[in-house]
Amino acid sequence: MAFEVESRHFGEVVVLAGKAFADQRGYFMETYREDQFLELGLPGTFVQDNHSYSKKGVVRGLHFQWDPPMGKLMRVTRGAAFLVALDLRLGSPTLGKWVGIEATAENRKQVWAPASFARGFCALTDDAEVQYKCTGIYNSKAESAIRWNDPAIGIEWPIRDVIISEKDRNAPGLAEWLASPDARHFTYPAQAAGA
Repeated sequence: MAFEVESRHFGEVVVLAGKAFADQRGYFMETYREDQFLELGLPGTFVQDNHSYSKKGVVRGLHFQWDPPMGKLMRVTRGAAFLVALDLRLGSPTLGKWVGIEATAENRKQVWAPASFARGFCALTDDAEVQYKCTGIYNSKAESAIRWNDPAIGIEWPIRDVIISEKDRNAPGLAEWLASPDARHFTYPAQAAGA
């Protein structure tokens, strides 16, 4: 198998370690295989690929989309980033809990987080590149975010001086999101792998 499950969090977030075949020329690795993803209980179909470039200290997130549900498989292809997933599932025993891992181009870790989790990252190096495969096509009318530094969540970001967009700076806190009617799109247990 080209992938090894390194850890599982909240029943649905999965950290994968890729296996690289290296020699004096460099290395080769598979980053996705439908048959093996299905065998591991992960989605087999992705419909959009995204590529993000960030300077050190940039925080992006915490983003999510419900129509269509957009799960993300995230990996770092240059530099290093702290990848985060936050449980948004109403009724979940881990609602509002988060997990974060350092992923680098060298350690080749990937994080799968379904649509019912908000995702974000912090660039730990200059010229950090994060790529992610998505289970849904982007729809600006059915997306939202949770404020990156909401004290009710307490994410332990590994960088103090952050660079953040105005949109992400002004995102609602978790309590505000949970009070909105749209929060009902994510319930526990999740209905589907992409949901």
